[in-house]
Amino acid sequence: MGMFDTFSVNATGLTAQRYRMDVIAQNVANANTTRTEDGTPYVRKVVTFSEKKGKHQSSFSSIFGERASRFQANGVKVSGTYEDKSTEGNKVYDPSHPDADEDGYVTYPNVNIITEMTNLIDASRSYEANATAFDSYKSMALKGLQMGQ
Repeated sequence: MGMFDTFSVNATGLTAQRYRMDVIAQNVANANTTRTEDGTPYVRKVVTFSEKKGKHQSSFSSIFGERASRFQANGVKVSGTYEDKSTEGNKVYDPSHPDADEDGYVTYPNVNIITEMTNLIDASRSYEANATAFDSYKSMALKGLQMGQ
């Protein structure tokens, strides 16, 4: 693991958590959106992460790289954002609402503000942890350079 690999790992963590916070903010902003462009209620979005793989090699170097990759940290990446179709939207009786069905019920998005705020706190803490680790490693690298003078 090189000197700058730790910076890269923390930077990917910062980027991934920032994206997660953006998606959570989008969910909170659309918590009451009953009609999107396609005419359906907003559907909650969820971010998934996966391990960021190293560069692809060929022939002998691919075998060697595969074995050596167990000892290298490459960080995290956003593997996708998907719509949460497993939870249903909230049905509220409001016959005066323009999006009410024939029975007078309005389907609101499947966004639970408490869950979103909990996820936002989790993402924020993860972001802070990555920033703290980045700063700590930066301080250690600077001290190492100062000792080498």
